[in-house]
Amino acid sequence: MNKRVTNDHIAVDPNAKKLIVFLDCGDTIIDESTEIRDDYDVVIKADIIPGADIMVKTLAERGYILALVADGRAQSFKNMLTDHGLYDYFTTMVYSEAVKAAKPHPRMFKAAMGALELTEQDCSRIVMVGNNLSRDIKGANEMGITSIFLSWTPRYPKLHEDESQKPDYTISNPVELIDLVEKLNAQLA
Repeated sequence: MNKRVTNDHIAVDPNAKKLIVFLDCGDTIIDESTEIRDDYDVVIKADIIPGADIMVKTLAERGYILALVADGRAQSFKNMLTDHGLYDYFTTMVYSEAVKAAKPHPRMFKAAMGALELTEQDCSRIVMVGNNLSRDIKGANEMGITSIFLSWTPRYPKLHEDESQKPDYTISNPVELIDLVEKLNAQLA
């Protein structure tokens, strides 16, 4: 549930959605091919995928809880998402640098769930959106989280190697996620 603290008590947001959206960053929100890195391998600038900003803002404005679940360094994501005005739309952000594991390791997904006070019983109301079948999709599938493959980039394979990498849904651009999330949320009601 979306909660907000108002004066000394917690009020439940009546517009809160049941579905929780976990998002990868590279080639899901940010175009990895445009990344500019400093001498410490931190991304200092990168372009956004067309429509990804609309996707993030629209989902957040419609009351969905968004969590970034991404492999990489925290400062890279802060730089890129702040630059595009998206940083504050996420309720929580989980980075492999802090978790000391990378997707598909369950620790990444469990860290995001823990930050949102979710348990494994909540997996059926979480979607994971990502561009990498062997990391994002496999990790979500192994956790019982609905997997959504964003097949936007030519840099990663588009065909799964085995059943563990088979996505529940496939979209070709970020804006398609909005209607899919609304449909999946309606099925939970």
